[in-house]
Amino acid sequence: MREKTFFSQLCLVQLATHDDIYCVDPLSEHAMDDFWRGINTCTWVLHSARQDIEVIYQTAGFMPAAIFDTQIAAGLLGYAPQMGYAGLIKELFDVELAKSHTRANWTVRPLPEEYLQYAAEDVEYLLPAHEELTTRLDKMGRVQWAESDSRLLLEPGLYDIDPNKAISRLKGARNLRGRQRSAAMRLAAWRELEALKRDRPRQWILRDNVLVDIAFRLPGSEKKLAQIDSIPAKLVQRVGRDIVAAVARSSNDSSDYRPPGPPEEEQKLLLKKMQLLVAECANDLGIAAETIASKKELSAVIIGGVRESRVFNGWRKKVIGDQLATLL
Repeated sequence: MREKTFFSQLCLVQLATHDDIYCVDPLSEHAMDDFWRGINTCTWVLHSARQDIEVIYQTAGFMPAAIFDTQIAAGLLGYAPQMGYAGLIKELFDVELAKSHTRANWTVRPLPEEYLQYAAEDVEYLLPAHEELTTRLDKMGRVQWAESDSRLLLEPGLYDIDPNKAISRLKGARNLRGRQRSAAMRLAAWRELEALKRDRPRQWILRDNVLVDIAFRLPGSEKKLAQIDSIPAKLVQRVGRDIVAAVARSSNDSSDYRPPGPPEEEQKLLLKKMQLLVAECANDLGIAAETIASKKELSAVIIGGVRESRVFNGWRKKVIGDQLATLL
């Protein structure tokens, strides 16, 4: 559950073995340390693992030793890159899974029996899916591809929270420059810390559009802050002093940030060539182009020269990365 908190609240853990299914209650009075250590001796099979890994990392403070993501594996077999669990199980086993309790309140105790049945069904087919997908991948020589792509999700940097980078997710800030950009960076960092401290969603602390409005207008006092139309009076009363202080601290900042301009014609042409190469490669492999490299990834490589991109590493390096490097 994440509707009212900054961090996702872990409310239920479902595990399937070859013989049994277990539902474990993290909200009970029992400590979970032994549990986490006990299940971390094998490869975990998950579907669309990133959110699961994030909540476990933030709750238990550790990463699984190894994972196998069935969504990633399916993509390497030619299925849609973001295929849902129910869709995959339908494709593999012609079984319809109910999704009736997706938005249920999982904090309620005791959990209704139909909730537990739904939760159990959510992991019932993971191991059979792993076996089926691995068999198919093995025939195509792609098991290691799935394992290496799954391993990328175990990078702690994906889940660590850095207030100084909070501006990167701030809508509307990319066109600010100079002191306005500095103010937006400080306000975004302040909001991140405030959200962390209070364990509340960022937008509950200060909405994106309001934050950008403040950075644009640079109010020098709580009175001027209150005069901004988008500012709720209660916000000024509660944290007005902190907001004005963050704006004031940006007064001596020198920011050489420049809003990203439109790509040059040469860059546009290069991107098209790279996309064409990726599309041809994907067609040969029978998978979606974005499974190899998305347009966003390729653009980042062109603009920033990002050679750490996954496109130039692992199995992608051999099938397409070297060709793309030559183009660059």
